[in-house]
Amino acid sequence: MATLSAPTATDLQSSHRKRGHSAMDFKSATTGVAAKAMRNELNKMVEDVRDPSTKKIFNAQMQSFFGLFSRYLAERAKSEKLVWENVHSPTDEMVVPYSSIPQDVDPSILSKIAVLKLNGGLGTTMGMGGLPKSALEVRDGMTFLDLSVRQIEHLNEKYKVNVPFILMNSFNTDEDTQRIIQKYANHNIQIITFNQSRHPRFNKDSLLPIPRAATSDKSQWYPPGHGDIFDALNDSGLLDKLIASGKEYIFVSNVDNLGADVDLSILGHLVDSGAEFLMELTDKTKADVKGGTIIDYNGTVRLLEIAQVPKEHVEDFKSIRKFKYFNTNSVYISLPAIKRIIEDEGGFELDIIVNNKSMDDGTPVIQLETAIGAAIKHFKHAHGINVPRSRFLPVKSTSDLLLITSDLYSLEHGKLIMNPNRMFNQTPVVKLGDTFKKISNFQKRFGSIPNILELDHLTVSGDVWFGKGITLRGTVIIVANEGNKIDLPDGSILENKLVSGNVSIIDH
Repeated sequence: MATLSAPTATDLQSSHRKRGHSAMDFKSATTGVAAKAMRNELNKMVEDVRDPSTKKIFNAQMQSFFGLFSRYLAERAKSEKLVWENVHSPTDEMVVPYSSIPQDVDPSILSKIAVLKLNGGLGTTMGMGGLPKSALEVRDGMTFLDLSVRQIEHLNEKYKVNVPFILMNSFNTDEDTQRIIQKYANHNIQIITFNQSRHPRFNKDSLLPIPRAATSDKSQWYPPGHGDIFDALNDSGLLDKLIASGKEYIFVSNVDNLGADVDLSILGHLVDSGAEFLMELTDKTKADVKGGTIIDYNGTVRLLEIAQVPKEHVEDFKSIRKFKYFNTNSVYISLPAIKRIIEDEGGFELDIIVNNKSMDDGTPVIQLETAIGAAIKHFKHAHGINVPRSRFLPVKSTSDLLLITSDLYSLEHGKLIMNPNRMFNQTPVVKLGDTFKKISNFQKRFGSIPNILELDHLTVSGDVWFGKGITLRGTVIIVANEGNKIDLPDGSILENKLVSGNVSIIDH
C-alpha cells in the first residue's frame, strides 16, 4: 500500500539545521515536524481499515488531504499572501458577453456532454434537519432533484440524445440521496452517483487530526469543498468511464441554482473556441458584492474569493466598478483536459480556503477546502462568459424561496421562466427576518405566497403573519417590534408602505 510522505521541499527539511535559525528556519522546522506527525496519524488510520476496497478509497482520500495539509503548512511558513497590486479587472479576452456568441448551434453536440450537480450540502440552515438540501420542495411540489431530472429528460427527449445526470454526493447526503433517486427508475434518464472525498478536521493548536479512526463520528470529518471534484471523479473511476463512453465535456453547477441548465449556445462556444474551461459569470449587484470574481492576476485568469482578500482591500474587492461580475459556480469543462492535468501535469493545485470551525465541545478546528472555480488557471484558453441573470437563481434562504414560489415565475420542462408581465428584468430584493428562517415557520406564516409581480423591495422583521391572496407592490417594509404582532388579512394590497408596531387589520 502506498504510504503518505512528508513534504520534500528544501524549506521543510530539518536534517541540515544549524544553530541560530532565522524566523523562517524556525517556521520551516516546525512545519516539518507537524507534517510528519500528521502523516503518522493518517497512516495509522489507513492501516486499521480491513476491507481492501474500502482501504483503497480511504487511502486515496487521505493522500489528497495530506497534499492539501502540506501545502497549507508550507504557505503558512512562507506567509505567502495575495499581492493586491497584481490584481486587475479581467481583460476583454477573459470575459465574453453571452450576446456575442452564436445562438444557432447543432444540437448533436449534446451527445458529448454529461451534467453534474454538486449535491453535498444539507438543508440545516433552513431547518431541514439532516436531509440533503436537494430534497427541499421548491415549486409545485417538486424538489431541486425533481426539477433537474425533468430538465435532463426534456433534453434527451427533444434532441434524441442520452445526457447522463451525475450527482456528486458527500458522506452527509449519499445515503438519503440513494433512497430518493429510486423514484426515477422508470424515467428516461441515466443517473450516476459518486461521493466526494471525506477529510479529517484537525486541531487548530496541535495540528493533529480530530478523528482517530476511519470509523470515527461524522462530526469529525468534512467534505472539502467542490474543488475536490477533480480528484473524486478520477479516484472513483468515473472520469475514465465517461471518456470511454464518448463524453468530452461536463457541465457542473450547484444543485440549488434553479437557473443552471445546459445552454446549447455556451456549449457550442466551448467547442468552437477550443476552451477547456468556461465559467458562467453574471453582473454583480449590491447583493452579490461578497461573491467570488474573475480577475487578471499577472496576466493570467484567476478566481478570487473574498476570503483571499487582505482586510485592507475588502472594499476594493466589493467594488462593482472594478469587478463587474461574480462567479455563479456553473462551469463547462473538457474531460480529456482534466485527465491530462492529473496524469501529465502534476494534478490540480487549487487555492486553499482555510475554514475555522469549532467542535461541539468548543475545540477550535480547521477545515481546508478548495473551490472548483480556482481550477480555471490550469486549463488552456479558459475564460468567463457573462450570462443573463436568469441563469443564476440560487435558493440559499427562505427569502429566495419566496421569490421562486411566487407569480414571478412559471415552470416549463423543469426550468423556471420569468413572468413576461414583469416590467423589470431584475428580481425584487427580499429580506425576511429570523422568524421566517426555518422552512416550517416560513410555511406557517404565509397563508399563501403573495403576488409580487410589481414588487421592488420587501423587508419583513418580527412576528408578522400574511393572510391569503395578498399583493405587494413597490417598496414594502413590515416591522413588528419586540412583543408586537402584525397580522395582514386576506386580500390586503400594500404599495409603497411601511407597516410597524402592533397591527391587526380587520376588514369592515
